[in-house]
Amino acid sequence: MNDYILALVGGALIGLAVSVMLLFNGRVTGISGIFYGAVVKPVQNDKTWRWYFIFGLLIGGLILQFFYPTAFSLGLKEESWTVVVAGLLVGFGTVLGNGCTSGHGVCGISRLSIRSILATVTFIVAGILSVYIFRQIGVLP
Repeated sequence: MNDYILALVGGALIGLAVSVMLLFNGRVTGISGIFYGAVVKPVQNDKTWRWYFIFGLLIGGLILQFFYPTAFSLGLKEESWTVVVAGLLVGFGTVLGNGCTSGHGVCGISRLSIRSILATVTFIVAGILSVYIFRQIGVLP
């Protein structure tokens, strides 16, 4: 299947999912916030739906792996430590930025949140600068 079609279907499903979450649960679908409220600092009477959401993501990934295994073949050429450090930096950034790209980029911008628009622009600029710098110093090809 054409990669553009898969991206379009994936984007539509994300839009549908965040709309359903907001409509039926009154919550923004920011993965880092959901994870933080379930694992790092659980709130009584507010963690059951978070765990269902997390398990749904994991089960959805397993189903995708079963039916479309090439979706997970990234072909990364970077060292494992680089990926681990990048993941930790992303986790730190989501705490620092009060949300992740899914929360700010998809949910916040769609609600015309100025904070989310600025956060998303900051994420994009920081990503571009990071790739540029890491390529200049030879960490990335």
